[in-house]
Amino acid sequence: MKNILIKTPEQIEGIAAAGKQVANFFDFIRPHVKPGVKTIELDKLAEQFVATEKGIAAFREVPNYFHSTCISINEQIVHGIPSERVVAEGDIVKIDFGFKKNGFIGDACRTFIVGEVPSRVRELVDVTETALNKAIEVCQIGKRIGDIGFTIQRFVESHRFSVVREYVGHGVGIELHEPPNVPHYGHKNTGIELKEGMVIAIEPMINMGTWRSKALADGWTVVTMDGKWSAQFEHTIAITKDGPRILTL
Repeated sequence: MKNILIKTPEQIEGIAAAGKQVANFFDFIRPHVKPGVKTIELDKLAEQFVATEKGIAAFREVPNYFHSTCISINEQIVHGIPSERVVAEGDIVKIDFGFKKNGFIGDACRTFIVGEVPSRVRELVDVTETALNKAIEVCQIGKRIGDIGFTIQRFVESHRFSVVREYVGHGVGIELHEPPNVPHYGHKNTGIELKEGMVIAIEPMINMGTWRSKALADGWTVVTMDGKWSAQFEHTIAITKDGPRILTL
């Protein structure tokens, strides 16, 4: 458990308050994710939301990152930079957002389907969200980090999709990224034991083709190696004596 911050009940309530604002943000942004909108416009709406709620956009505290969201479209897996890119009918749009208030952080990601998409793309999105929910159920005291990854990987691969390896979940709450790493693949009964008071972000990135990825020249945007599409969902989870508590609902 070295370097892993066990949160007090009071700290968990603070993280939950920040997490609720993350959930509120996704309710706020959903109607705006439609054909014709630029991703930079969605990011400006996030800035407005943060200002209205008197918080801090957690991603703006990441060195050399200057936006309130990461917005990744289609074959972009993660860390897409908001830009002049226009959302089109048939896109899938992943918005990752962190909200900080009173020193506490909530972090989550949603994938939005814009208009009509092929059935296999819709299945990708559904399987990714279900994989996250199945992983959350595993977040019980005494289970291990490997149980989370095993659950995701087994379910996803049974649907003939793949799990990104290079980018993983993480501890969260006081800092945006804390120990431990939380891989979305792995083996049962391996890794760090889950303890009461741990708070982790589980954020499976699931691809239609190969799990392999590459970073673009901008130094941030990560895309699939084969150009096939990717989906992502994320929640911030507290490990409690009563089972997993989703803090970003």
